[in-house]
Amino acid sequence: MQLEIEKLSKRYSNGTQALDNISLSVPQGMFGLLGPNGAGKSTLMRTLATLQEADSGSARLDDIDVLRQKDEVRKHLGYLPQEFGLYPKVAAETLLSHFAQLKGVENAKERRDVVQALLRQTNLWDHRKKPLASYSGGMKQRFGIAQALLGNPRLIIVDEPTAGLDPEERIRFHNLLSAIGENVVVILSTHIVSDVSDLCRQMAIIHQGRVLAAGNPTELVTPLNGRVWRKAIAGSEIAGYQQRFKVISMHLFGGRNVLHVLQDDLPEAGFEPVMPDLEDLYFATIKGFTSPTSASGAAN
Repeated sequence: MQLEIEKLSKRYSNGTQALDNISLSVPQGMFGLLGPNGAGKSTLMRTLATLQEADSGSARLDDIDVLRQKDEVRKHLGYLPQEFGLYPKVAAETLLSHFAQLKGVENAKERRDVVQALLRQTNLWDHRKKPLASYSGGMKQRFGIAQALLGNPRLIIVDEPTAGLDPEERIRFHNLLSAIGENVVVILSTHIVSDVSDLCRQMAIIHQGRVLAAGNPTELVTPLNGRVWRKAIAGSEIAGYQQRFKVISMHLFGGRNVLHVLQDDLPEAGFEPVMPDLEDLYFATIKGFTSPTSASGAAN
């Protein structure tokens, strides 16, 4: 099972080029689509979910033409958008049963069995009689996954699913996604680097509507080995370092600013080498410090 996207483009009426000649091969399993807000991720997800049209290009899920056979795609699609509405006064079990009926599960006993199995799978069984208004953010996201799993989809799209979740709920949600991704194509669209590094064997970095890197996360990071350096500096020194070096990222630790810099050799005294990770690759890529070809191994 594979999703093939070829030269997909979309320009909005205000002139924004949301997708610029996107090409990706998305295999079975968890696939991370990583990029900042406004990178084009949601446009790509909505296009694949048949909710909007592309200007040009193609997408195929095995033998299904995603852009032209929309009704067929919807039979095999599970979609959890970044924001989705719920009926707050309705119990989770009741609403999920309603969604199952809309999905075509007409037999009452079959529908009950499906709903109960999904509530157990998403760890909502003990809360099935409660109104959705009483659910935490993480519980609502798990309910969203439950409705996305109705109909045994072959393609599941989740858009920014862990934004706003507390650490415990993020771990629970990660475990749920990992289990789901064994037998279907799951696209995880996010700006949270750790979501991709924790869950995905394949990924792409998208920025300004273009794919800048694609492949296995570990292999993508390898070209940065020996080229990332770290130093703690005072806040008053930040601007000077940004002018002189390729500053990948900066964060506070113990009240001091810790810089990560990309350079082939020691930038200056006081820097120490650091083992690069996916976050270093991500920021170096979207800041233009690495070329698309060298970052991904293949230009898109």
